[in-house]
Amino acid sequence: MNKESTSKALDNLKWLLAMTVFGMAVVGNSYFVEVAFLYRVLGVLFLFLVGLSLIAITNFGSNAIKLMRESRTEIRKVVWPTRMETTQTFMIVFGAIIVLCLFFWGLESLLSFLTGLVLG
Repeated sequence: MNKESTSKALDNLKWLLAMTVFGMAVVGNSYFVEVAFLYRVLGVLFLFLVGLSLIAITNFGSNAIKLMRESRTEIRKVVWPTRMETTQTFMIVFGAIIVLCLFFWGLESLLSFLTGLVLG
């Protein structure tokens, strides 16, 4: 076996373990109904964090974390519109919608009138 197939098999094992942990969280929450709600929530959160940690150390998980970090950096670079620009854009879009609604209402009325003339 080469290194790549071993790594893939190990990643698959980590995913299987993570899914097992997630399943334990769901089943455990249902099974331990008599336990206080707070303790069940803490248990589920703990198991989900363990499962996410297992996923994070897989190849896919590390790439996903890298993508999230890069996305966060890119979001900081975005120039967001000011309140005035947002209001002006809204008014332009709203006005265009009103004009188009009136146009289609007029067109529908005209076509209804013409259909009434043709069909009698």
